[in-house]
Amino acid sequence: MEFVKTLKQTKILKYLFIALIGSILLAVSSKIKIPFYPVPMTMQTFVILFIGIAFGWRLGLLTVCLYLFEGMIGLPVFSGTPEKGLGLIYFTGPTMGYLIGFILTVYLAGKFTYDSNLFKTFLKLVFAISFIYILGALWLGNLIGWEKPIFKLGVQPFLLAELFKIIIITLLANQIKKIRQII
Repeated sequence: MEFVKTLKQTKILKYLFIALIGSILLAVSSKIKIPFYPVPMTMQTFVILFIGIAFGWRLGLLTVCLYLFEGMIGLPVFSGTPEKGLGLIYFTGPTMGYLIGFILTVYLAGKFTYDSNLFKTFLKLVFAISFIYILGALWLGNLIGWEKPIFKLGVQPFLLAELFKIIIITLLANQIKKIRQII
């Protein structure tokens, strides 16, 4: 009985460690800005999809929720922190909808099954990532007003970079999903 309890504790610690590593990867990906047109690109949404595919939906959700919690308590893990503020003040700003969208996106990316059909994989990833932009645009419109061009401000500038990242992750999905078997 004691062995089973120790085994469960070890498994929990392993998952917490993996989630911590994933949240660090997300934080780093939010800080690296790659010159791209029309706005600089971070690799954060790429990492969200990667975590979903590699970790599965349960561990993926734990990872993203840990990352969001780290940001809400004031750790400078979000893009634009600490320069643009920290903690709940930053979290509830213009990017909150996008950040909440990470939760749905990692869930879907982790829940989907992937095979050798690149077209289906691409469509699944587009569907999953669309929730970042849907929730982001909804929150942005609520925050700054619907009379503003929400799509043009909060979605359109990122679409080309997003397409680029989705194509890369589509090509790598079958290799990435193998990580689940070793976790």
